[in-house]
Amino acid sequence: MNERSADPGREAALFLQLVLGLQQTAMMAMGRLINPMTKRIDRDLESARAAIDTLAAIESRTRGQLEPDEARVLAQVLSQLRLDYVEEARKG
Repeated sequence: MNERSADPGREAALFLQLVLGLQQTAMMAMGRLINPMTKRIDRDLESARAAIDTLAAIESRTRGQLEPDEARVLAQVLSQLRLDYVEEARKG
């Protein structure tokens, strides 16, 4: 059964949840959000880079297949994370 045709709203919500979850992971790894598990600010730029690269791969592999709003959110998230990453990397 084609899940996309069965409930496109649910699929769109799950896609957004995936994108925002990876964004949150990257932001925590850059030390921009508190880790809810440890209640600390942790910094691991390699993990941040991995989350950003994962989002970039999703963008590349889904190009032309996303709804306009999905593509826009993904592009905005990636753009902001890349800027934040550069800023954090410069801090050393």
